[in-house]
Amino acid sequence: MFCLFKKKIRISLIPAAIALICVSLDSCRPVALFEENKIIPDGKWSENNKVHFEMDVLDTVSLFNLFVNIRNTGNYKYSNLFLFVDVFQPEGKIERDTIECILADSRGKWLGSSGSGSIWDNQILFNRKARFPGVGKYVFRFTQAMREKELEGIMDVGLRIENH
Repeated sequence: MFCLFKKKIRISLIPAAIALICVSLDSCRPVALFEENKIIPDGKWSENNKVHFEMDVLDTVSLFNLFVNIRNTGNYKYSNLFLFVDVFQPEGKIERDTIECILADSRGKWLGSSGSGSIWDNQILFNRKARFPGVGKYVFRFTQAMREKELEGIMDVGLRIENH
């Protein structure tokens, strides 16, 4: 009876050890200093709908990774999404960049994680090791830059900023 009890303890420790390892590995993922997602009304992103995010910056020394979050449905008819990213700095300077978000592979298979059914979540790095030049309020503005006036199938657009 005593040997059987020891085996039960050993077996029950295996799931606990696996859980501890998973929690430890997940804690290595960088923590978001800022993350916000905005819903695109009716899942149709008009070129006139500019999505804004505001963030107060106090750290001008550390390096950051900037991501755009895109949630799309299977109704989106392209494999990519071009965006204009405008960054309004506290002292008035404006920087613009054009980024391409790859949402599907060459065979048409959607990338990203499947949220629910036919919805996919993508987190696309667009600026690695960024440093904010000054303290104050920064505004990030995303505008869809495709050749269509309205894109069907884009559900949400977001911004994530984390330590490098």
